Amino acid sequence: MEAKKTPKADLSKKTGMFLNLGLMISVGLVLFAFEYKSYDDGLLKDLGSIDDDFEELLDIPITEQPPPPPPPVEQPEIKEIPDEVEIEEKIEVNFDVDVQEETVIKEVVIEEAPVEEKADEIFDVVENMPTPPGGMEGWNKYLSKNLKYPTQARRMGIEGTVYVVFVVNTDGSIQDVDILRGIGGGCDEEAMRVVKNAPAWEPGRQRGRPVRVKMRLPIRFKLS
Repeated sequence: MEAKKTPKADLSKKTGMFLNLGLMISVGLVLFAFEYKSYDDGLLKDLGSIDDDFEELLDIPITEQPPPPPPPVEQPEIKEIPDEVEIEEKIEVNFDVDVQEETVIKEVVIEEAPVEEKADEIFDVVENMPTPPGGMEGWNKYLSKNLKYPTQARRMGIEGTVYVVFVVNTDGSIQDVDILRGIGGGCDEEAMRVVKNAPAWEPGRQRGRPVRVKMRLPIRFKLS
């Protein structure tokens, strides 16, 4: 048994309408596709025709301004004077003193300042050394006449040289007799005795004035 189709459910009558609607949609899509493509191409063409200066602007390096150079230092100019050139300068001397022919100018004599010598000062070396009466020959005669060989030194066989030190005063007298180097056996004491009893000497002089002088003399003891 066949079922009857209701007139509302029969779609065969609307086939033409669906076909026309689909055709319209298809044509609209095709037109839209063409319009979109041409719009994109025109936009690209317009962008391509614009002058592009952005790369040039970006490629410009940033430059720094250098500081200004310091001002030059001026060196003083040194002028060299040759050795051959002599510089002459006039010096005017004005003397206010009138010198007449009768005027006698005394010569100025510069005297040496006197040397102060102490009275108690004892010299080792002076200009004129003290001398015994009769010189050294008279001294040797005095020693040979007054010097006695000590008995103890003779028994012990002692002989040698005794060095005596003494001071000759400004009046020629002898004092401060002492032994500088002795040999013993009584010889030292005998040498001191003979010197103490010696006659006055001629005093030593320094700058013409008598001074005290220390003397050192050898006295020899020898067995015969």
